[in-house]
Amino acid sequence: MIRWAVCKLGVEEWLVSTVMSMFIGAKTVVRTVHGNSNGFEVKVGMHQGSALNPLLFVIVMEAISREFRVALPWELLYADDLVVIAETEEDLI
Repeated sequence: MIRWAVCKLGVEEWLVSTVMSMFIGAKTVVRTVHGNSNGFEVKVGMHQGSALNPLLFVIVMEAISREFRVALPWELLYADDLVVIAETEEDLI
């Protein structure tokens, strides 16, 4: 999704590949009252705590919003929610 979004907004491929390479093989641990878990690879979503996450989130939401703006009469963005409104169910497809 991130690659699609940044390419959709015109970001050059070399920059996309550079950012994506930062997330390949990312590992994390879970902190509990009994100590940290063993490290494990983050395979889905984003590595929590990355300074790039807020920017990447905004980029993805902007790309999705632009897609809907073209085809649908109404769109509402609020925080991390996107609502699309149409007169009929067929207009949403």
